[in-house]
Amino acid sequence: MADHAEHPAYPVGLRLSGRRVVVIGGGQVAQRRLPALIAAGADIVLVSPSATPSVEAMAEAGEIRWERRRYVEGDLADAWYALVASSDPQANATASAEADRTRTWCVRSDDAEAATAWTPATGRSEGVTVAVLTGRDPRRSAAVRDAIVEGLRDGSIAAPHHRSRAPFVALVGGGPGDPDLITVRGRRLLAEADVVIADRLGPRDLLDELPPHVEVIDAAKIPYGRFMAQEAINNALIEHAKAGKAVVRLKGGDPFVFGRGMEEAQALAEAGIPCTVVPGISSSISVPGAVGIPVTHRGVAHEFTVVSGHVAPDDPRSLVDWKSLARLRGTLVILMGVDKIGAIAQALITHGKAPGTPVALVQEGTTAAQRRVDATLATVAERVRAEEVRPPAVIVVGDVVGVGVGLPE
Repeated sequence: MADHAEHPAYPVGLRLSGRRVVVIGGGQVAQRRLPALIAAGADIVLVSPSATPSVEAMAEAGEIRWERRRYVEGDLADAWYALVASSDPQANATASAEADRTRTWCVRSDDAEAATAWTPATGRSEGVTVAVLTGRDPRRSAAVRDAIVEGLRDGSIAAPHHRSRAPFVALVGGGPGDPDLITVRGRRLLAEADVVIADRLGPRDLLDELPPHVEVIDAAKIPYGRFMAQEAINNALIEHAKAGKAVVRLKGGDPFVFGRGMEEAQALAEAGIPCTVVPGISSSISVPGAVGIPVTHRGVAHEFTVVSGHVAPDDPRSLVDWKSLARLRGTLVILMGVDKIGAIAQALITHGKAPGTPVALVQEGTTAAQRRVDATLATVAERVRAEEVRPPAVIVVGDVVGVGVGLPE
């Protein structure tokens, strides 16, 4: 054993699909290790007189075969891999000796030095398996594993694909503006991108983190020619994807909350290009929250409604039922409505909303330029002019405006 200890373990990935694996002991160790063996497709036999409720559930689901008895010699016959984790030291030693005779790789939970294999600290992220061994320091192994997996997930460790791949587009919601509020998956896909087509409302700071080879295209500056702006963006997505590039369409907020994400997804589908949608944190909830305004609150608002204010209430193109909204008792969140807020406030008052209803406007929420302006429906138009409120801003209408805790900006 001393000779073994002088040499590091040789790392290898076992392909256990359809191959016999024997687990001895149905306690907490087995409960932790069995899911990975099941995911590997192993033909698992559990030998144990008892098991934890979770392990028993695996047996009831048919994921493992459970022989409710103690280990006896011969149980490892034809096994490719063995996990010895019972509470009986003598049974563990006997099983380990059998594994040694039959040349079966064997992990022991009670005596790692007597084992012929060690279980690494393992993590996975989008098809990548990270396995870390540090000898006798499992906590350090877990810490290193966690750091690597987290880096892969949040994009701080770049691991781009280098083999050929099918055309691919991801519609990524970048959140309300603060780069820390993009999802983990969105950040990882950005790190893998060849081309990023970005909106002006997307988290701009994230673009500075991209490697030099990544082509960043400002969607507002795509030459439109004879096309409508959205058609030009759709065409750019398709063209870059057909060129074999990994393309990320980085959008502010969520792709499907007034973001035209579905139009882009439909255009890609018609072109036969796979597309994945990564939801983002919508500014309709996050921006009010950033200044301490809850969109719902017990005893104050049991509902909230999000509407687009880019079209005035009296415009025939408007699809919003302002009359019905005025009768609601909950919170009204208006996006893209700064320049129409006077007409919107008047429509709500006309249809019965109290002129003194509180209103808050949060400009450039979650960014360093964030500021909040408070008013009422009766005064909001003048306040917007006096304070020179500019888009992008989220407008909150309702009693929740007065509930907030006044978080520091």
